[in-house]
Amino acid sequence: MRAEIEAASQRIAGYVRTTPIMHLEAGIWGLDAKVTLKFEQLQHTASFKPRGAFNRILSNRIPEAGVIAASGGNHGIAVAYAAQKLGHRAEIFVPEVCAPVKVERLRSYGALVSIVGANYAEALVASQARAEQTGALVVHAYDQPEVVAGQGTLGYEFSRQAPELDTILIAVGGGGLIGGVAGWFAGDVRVIGVEPELAPSMARTLSAGEPVDVEVGGVAVDSLGARRVGRLAFELARQYVERVALVSDESIRAAQRALWNDLRIVAEPGGATATAALLSGAYQPAPGERVGVVVCGGNADLRVLM
Repeated sequence: MRAEIEAASQRIAGYVRTTPIMHLEAGIWGLDAKVTLKFEQLQHTASFKPRGAFNRILSNRIPEAGVIAASGGNHGIAVAYAAQKLGHRAEIFVPEVCAPVKVERLRSYGALVSIVGANYAEALVASQARAEQTGALVVHAYDQPEVVAGQGTLGYEFSRQAPELDTILIAVGGGGLIGGVAGWFAGDVRVIGVEPELAPSMARTLSAGEPVDVEVGGVAVDSLGARRVGRLAFELARQYVERVALVSDESIRAAQRALWNDLRIVAEPGGATATAALLSGAYQPAPGERVGVVVCGGNADLRVLM
């Protein structure tokens, strides 16, 4: 997996940003740990998703019909952005729960947007039917090798910025990010997934020993609301993810406010979910533990922070 991630890093260089980190001061939020945040919400389109989108598109010959994707919002925005930069057409399917701010961003990148279904799973089915009609290249949100390797470049980058980490906390939706990052670290760093209590797809999957469907909802459903995690992510997670911590919607909102009030960092609910595990005690680091936390998305409704 590391070879694929290194190749992806070279392939997408120049198309994605190296996002910054911050070593937080001792005692912040009452934690007796050394916390380092990685601000991936400062990536193009305000999430980590362009890493996988660019790697998938740049790895394939693109037909005249362009590319097609289903998304809760952030993945579609990344695909639309990548397609625009590379000169391809993009068609994006999103469910009705997609935040209006994300629909607006999709259209700003020139994508044809279809709002279909009550959730991501229903939008995915509609996009698959459309892809069969048009022949467009499918860019899956989390369950393609090129996408997972592209997301894994975040781990590759973080490991060079903060090589002393003991643990890394990552929010989980469909699993592409945690799968790629866990594949990069391959057991050298403890990887902890964090999911909303109302969207526990990876937690249920690891408990069942295989991908299973779950009901999803809550404040982060547009970004972490995959009903079933990807097969690739599951295979990597069962090898390299120690466990998944669950956090409440109230904890996610509190983490959003803490990131804003204390650091002036804007994070959407899914982007603040990993931080919520620390603030709520869902993950309790040992004294002096060196903990990395990925703030993975910033497409927030700013009114909730005020």
